[in-house]
Amino acid sequence: DTLKSSPPENKAMKKASLVGILVTTFFYALCGLVGYAAFGNKAPGNFLTGFGFYEPFWLVDIGNLFIIIHLAGAYQVFAQPVFSLVENWGIKKWPQSKLMIKEYNIRIPLVGIWRMNIFRLIWRTIYVMITTLMAIIFPFFNSVVGLLGAITFFPLTVYFPTEMYLTRAKVPKYSSIWIGIKLLSVFCLIVTLVATVASVQGIIAELMIYKPF
Repeated sequence: DTLKSSPPENKAMKKASLVGILVTTFFYALCGLVGYAAFGNKAPGNFLTGFGFYEPFWLVDIGNLFIIIHLAGAYQVFAQPVFSLVENWGIKKWPQSKLMIKEYNIRIPLVGIWRMNIFRLIWRTIYVMITTLMAIIFPFFNSVVGLLGAITFFPLTVYFPTEMYLTRAKVPKYSSIWIGIKLLSVFCLIVTLVATVASVQGIIAELMIYKPF
């Protein structure tokens, strides 16, 4: 048999996740550490144009294009659960409402049939408008992203995964592995608290000089 069977999905996903996390961590750490080592607190939030250089234009444009593609996909990932939550709640609340359940088939040339629901169209449009307005009137991108990242880092990235591992692997309490994981959790918690304080301080400092629009 010259054809080998594919590896189990969980092993393939673990390997893909590991490679993806390592590559992402390398580039994020490279930008953060090198930028801070070179410029300290004056390191620009925008590595493409924050240094005052806009040439070569094509390189900056390509970088911005990739950022748009990344954020467009990330927006969908984070928005879809919110869409689903509100729409399912509305259907359960008003199961007989045509606004909630009736769908219209709209034929789009070269694409096919698009099934449109009035409530879904209105609700998602309002959601996008509100989030866009918030981004315009509250444009502290770096500080806000830093605050959200700091708040979610410890519970989602460190605490829950490590606790699940300790429980599932039945690691003996006070063993070397158990102590090492707990020390790692404490260290990451301290990093989270420091990053949260720094982000809040940055937002407050920017609010002092901020003028809407």
